[in-house]
Amino acid sequence: MAIRTPAASPTQTALAPRIHPLAQVHGQVMVDPGATLAPGVTVQADPNATVRLGSASVLQEGTTVYGRTQGRVLGDDRVSYAVWVGDRAFLAYKVLVQSPVYIGPDCFIGFRSTLYNARLGAGCVVMMHALVQDVAVPPGKLVPSGAVITQQHQADSLPDVSPGDRALVNELSETSGVATPTARREPTSSASSYRAADSNERDGFGTMTSQLLPPDVVQRARQYLAQGLTIGTEHADSRRYRSGVWQTCSPIQSNRESEVMAALEACLSEHAGEYVRMFGIDPRAKQRVAPITIQRADGKPVAANGSSSIAAPSSHGGYRPAPASPSSGGSSSSGPLSPEVVQQVRQYLSQGYRIGTEHADARRYSSNVWQTCSPIQSSREGEVFGALERCLSEHSGEYVRLFGIDPQAKRRIAPITIQRPDGRPVSVGSPSGSSSSSSYASAGSHGGSAKASGDVAQQVRQWLNQGFHVGAEHADARRYNSNVWQSCTPIGSTREGEVMAAINTCIAEHPNEYVRVFGIDPKAKRRVSAVTVQRPGSKAAPVGSSGPSYSAPASSPASSNGSAPMGGLSQDLVQQVNQLVNQGYRLSLEHADVRRYRSGAWQTGGALEGNRTSDVLAALESQLRNHSGQYVRLIGIDPKVKKRVLEATIQRP
Repeated sequence: MAIRTPAASPTQTALAPRIHPLAQVHGQVMVDPGATLAPGVTVQADPNATVRLGSASVLQEGTTVYGRTQGRVLGDDRVSYAVWVGDRAFLAYKVLVQSPVYIGPDCFIGFRSTLYNARLGAGCVVMMHALVQDVAVPPGKLVPSGAVITQQHQADSLPDVSPGDRALVNELSETSGVATPTARREPTSSASSYRAADSNERDGFGTMTSQLLPPDVVQRARQYLAQGLTIGTEHADSRRYRSGVWQTCSPIQSNRESEVMAALEACLSEHAGEYVRMFGIDPRAKQRVAPITIQRADGKPVAANGSSSIAAPSSHGGYRPAPASPSSGGSSSSGPLSPEVVQQVRQYLSQGYRIGTEHADARRYSSNVWQTCSPIQSSREGEVFGALERCLSEHSGEYVRLFGIDPQAKRRIAPITIQRPDGRPVSVGSPSGSSSSSSYASAGSHGGSAKASGDVAQQVRQWLNQGFHVGAEHADARRYNSNVWQSCTPIGSTREGEVMAAINTCIAEHPNEYVRVFGIDPKAKRRVSAVTVQRPGSKAAPVGSSGPSYSAPASSPASSNGSAPMGGLSQDLVQQVNQLVNQGYRLSLEHADVRRYRSGAWQTGGALEGNRTSDVLAALESQLRNHSGQYVRLIGIDPKVKKRVLEATIQRP
């Protein structure tokens, strides 16, 4: 038995570890001042393995901590351990800890819970009879009693520790019969915020890869690999660092995560006391991407995300937008893609579309003249996101929009603006160039809500244009809490008016209930993201066949900027028409009085003839005057595939 404790001065005797005679400690175990090991505790470390029990930590009766030779975690002192128990951590009766495990400061592990191959961030609470395995739990999260957390997405979705939970933990700690801190600190940002590797990516011992590396470095390395980049490293002592002279570490030939992480660890170990930086290598362009410093000569921690902010892959191997941070070190970055853009791109790719991008400065944007960014040839998600970020970075200070490309019909799908020159956030979901459209937010399968009835109409229209069917469900408050939905009358039609009428019927039949609509892919026989259209206690507006809603006020002087005359039309509508005409689409109108509008029965108002935008706008304005007091919607038709590409309500009574 080897127990290492710091030497205590006469004034520190009260902080000396308290190890009960009936507690068993075997192997290389570090017990910090103030730690308490109750009767029946077993702490065992294999040869070449170290277990650390933090200051003021408590291990109650029957707790077992086992540190194996295989598998390591990175402690807060940046040294590897088999098991790290943070300061003031509390392990209740008969807790089982099997290495590699990191338990952050101020954590509470409840009775008979088991931890294996896991990291718990600062301030986490694990209640009774829970299993936490192969995951990293973010700081300040609550693992409920009896929970089995073995997938990273489960750990990421855990609730935060509430004040009531913390009060219960303090009560259990105070009644345990051993001295513990009376108050626990709130979770802080530390190395415990590490996000674990996917449970499918393990080394030969079944442990999580790369726990010796700081979390930010692990995340950035995965980020490079997800984008199809290889990884390189360089080192420099303080003198060379000041002169900007770097020396190359051993090349990393592999793109397997475990081998890459091992090579990074080797580089850091070989060049301890020096600066080390990591960068991606684009094998096609043969150029470096976003170098970041991952080790400092003075040993101070390095925030990898501070060097350049690019998007991070999620724990399940996909793409997750990283938090934005200012760039430093002279590197330029556009910042991560927003979640809405990521969702839209994934939707395009899942439907077999390619992705295209365009940019325009303020002058060209006003004239609706866009220039193409470098074509995105790949359909791999990581490479697509990398190309989007490069386009945003190359054209910072400009408008940038993306669109889907249907390779069969050879036409564009719904362009959306994803960057503005002024840096203001862009509402994704509306046609590019529309400043006040009904941008929708697709909710997850468990709910969410559409912003307005026009948003629902736009979402439904998009599903129908993509060949999907539409379904509807309802649930009262009790079933909604249990995520149990009941189907409304099936919607057999794919005509927009009939679909909208069926949705409104479902809403009317189930007042004071939740109602949601969803798309159905008939080929894959699966649902597409659902959107909640009604909630109890809120009066849902009728779901009409409306996209962006434009009003036609009284005539006003024509625009004097040399563009098409606007008359009484809004700038949004003029820009929308200009865009459709430039893309070669034919335009027509449909109109309906209030009665027909409710039934979805529209009447054709005739085509808008003209080869120039000014002629089309003049015809449009004339038609709106002829149908004043009625609903009017604009129809865009692709003459090549003879299919509607736009239906937008532009006038309301």
